[in-house]
This record gives sequence, C-alpha cells and structure tokens, in this order.
Amino acid sequence: MFWPSLMLAVVYCLGMTGGRDLGKSEHTPVNFIFRRMESLWKLTYLLEPASLALIATAISVAYASASRALDYGKEMERNLDFSEASITLDRSQALMIPLASSCSLLLMFYLFSSVSHLVTAFTTVASAMALFFCLSPYITYLKTQFNLMDPFVSRCCSKSFTRLQGLLMLFCIATVLAWLVSGHWLLNNVLGISICIAFVSHVRLPNIKICALLLACLFVYDIFWVFFSERFFGANVMVSVATQKASNPVHTVANKLSLPGLQLIAKKLELPVKLVFPRNLLGGIVPGSSPGDYMMLGLGDMAIPGMLLALVLFFDNRKHKDANGVPSEAPPSKRGKYVWYALTGYGAGLVAALAAGILSQSPQPALLYLVPSTLGPIMYLSWLRNELRELWEGSGTILNEKARLLEV
Repeated sequence: MFWPSLMLAVVYCLGMTGGRDLGKSEHTPVNFIFRRMESLWKLTYLLEPASLALIATAISVAYASASRALDYGKEMERNLDFSEASITLDRSQALMIPLASSCSLLLMFYLFSSVSHLVTAFTTVASAMALFFCLSPYITYLKTQFNLMDPFVSRCCSKSFTRLQGLLMLFCIATVLAWLVSGHWLLNNVLGISICIAFVSHVRLPNIKICALLLACLFVYDIFWVFFSERFFGANVMVSVATQKASNPVHTVANKLSLPGLQLIAKKLELPVKLVFPRNLLGGIVPGSSPGDYMMLGLGDMAIPGMLLALVLFFDNRKHKDANGVPSEAPPSKRGKYVWYALTGYGAGLVAALAAGILSQSPQPALLYLVPSTLGPIMYLSWLRNELRELWEGSGTILNEKARLLEV
C-alpha cells in the first residue's frame, strides 16, 4: 500500500496569474467594453513561457504515466513477477480515496509544522524509489542494445540486484540529495513526475464504472476544498496546504552540528507533490509578478486523469490484439484510439482551468474542468461505437495480480 498511501497526501493546487483591476464601477457600454478587453488581455498570460511549459509538461506526464502503466503490466505478465504487485481499485477503495485524502488534507492543515520533518523524510524515500522505477526500463534497454554484462550482486526484498541497478540507485539517491540541498524547482519537478508515473503504474482502474465513481467523488472533493473550505475552517485549506513549504531536515541537522556551508542548504522545501514553474522562466519578469511567483499544478491533477488514460490505453491495446487476431475486423488504425480523445480533452480542460483562474484571479479546482473534459468524450465516443457496455463493465483482462498468482 506504499503508493496509495503516498498519493493520499498529494494536494490539488493550481497557481493562477492575476491582472490589474481597472476600477470601473459604472455600468456603461464603454466600461463594459473595457472590462471585456481587459479579460481578453489577461488571457494572453496563457502564452507566457511558464504557462506553456506547465501545459506541455502536464500533458506529457499524463500520457507517459499511462504508457508506463501499460508497459509495466506487460512486464508483469511476461515475467510473472508479483513482488511489486499493482493494486486494482474496487468500489469501496474508490469511495475511500476522497475521504482519506480529506483527512490527510486536514492533518496537513493543522499539524503541518509538527509533522513537517516526517513528511519530508517520507517523500524523500518515495521520490528515490519512484525515480528508480521510472529509469529502470532504460537500464534494461541499454543492456539489450549494447550487450552489456551486468553481474549479479545480491538479493534485496526478494528481488535480484545487479551492478547497473546499484549504480542507478546511487544516482537516484544523489538526485534526491541534490534536491534536499538546493531545493531547486527543476529537481522538484523531476521527482514529482517520477512519483506520478509510479503511482499510475501501480494503482489501476478495472473499468469505466469504477473510474466514473472515483472521478465523481474527487470532482466534489476538489470543489469543496477549494471553494467552500474557508466557510468551515476559516481559510482555504487546499491553497494553504498546497503553498506550504516543508522544513529541510538536512538544514536542521547541519545547523545543529554547525557544519560549514550551511547557507548553501535550503532551509525550506517545496515538496514534490506539484509541478512548479517560475513566472520568470526565461529570465524576464512578467508584468504584475515578482521573481518569487510560481505557476503550480498538483500531482493529483495529472495522476487521476492519468489513471483514466491508462485504462483506455489498455482497452485500445486489447482491441488492437483482437483486431489482429480476427482478419474480418477493420484495423484499429482506421479509427481514432480512445487515448487520443482523452488526452485532447485533458489538454482542453487544463487550458480551461488556467483561463478560469486568470479571469477570476483566484485558485481553481482543476478537476472541475478535467473530469468532464476527459471522461465525457470517452463515454460519448464509446456509446457511438457500441462499446460503452464493454468499457463500463471491464474486459476482465486487467486482473489483480494476487488472483493471477493463484491461477498460475
């Protein structure tokens, strides 16, 4: 339950740009035109380097997560390796995720300063493991391409451990340590992306029915904690937790030991539970912003749609196999794959969320826009193709690994 436990603490945040109010209070046609022109001018913030980088990165990560989940599933089937069994969510687990996430959110809101070091330590370990998981296929590819010898070293946690894997683990640990020392936003993004990909690969959805239930619950969850939490808790809980910085345990230890070069170690850290891009990404200061301003997107706003993308990618892959096995059927290349419609909807929903934040000058729950834009096209398209029932109930090919182990 390592990956689900980690992602329950992931907060959904979306940093937005702001604009300058013209201060027009009179309802005249001229003022109306001025307000509309101002709104259109604010939307040009979507063309900022930080906005474009955020959108492109989020779309790429969502697809990469689904693709890695498909490859990981094939690898598990091929090697019959159940030591890292993935989890297929059922109805009760889908209902529990928003409740558990809410509890985690309140815990972080009230006790973050007390558990800050613990959260950082936990995130550090998770980040190293996630980065190792994401880079492992490239080690296998290099060994295959160049016929590299990779002598066996030892066994760890019931898995063989080779020399190249040991070097990869050292690289991952060094990357995490570099993030702890510098707190650089780029390293934060690398680790966050790794966590997102690893989560989507290990936690799966069996069918659209469970997917729709999970997305509907998280849809309500996101709206409540962004728009209505201030009425009950005196502050916007989601935004407060998302913008908090954690204490750096490396800085604390170095400070107590009076180690030299202490000033080079970051005192506070942005935890890798969100993507962050500085507004002055290319060196220039955007009008109305300061050098410390960031655009942010929570990992959950990539991981949850990524689970839907993984589900339809599995379905597309199975349809491709069935079509190749039955010559009378039309090749799937003649029709668009579900994953491309879902990915296009994800991009459109993300742009809509950013635009809404710019126009309203307030944080927006990204899932308010992402859930309809991703789930809607899939449901409608599958209905047109008479495949909605099949997607709704699931094909039965994505099984829980424990059940497969019993069958073997």
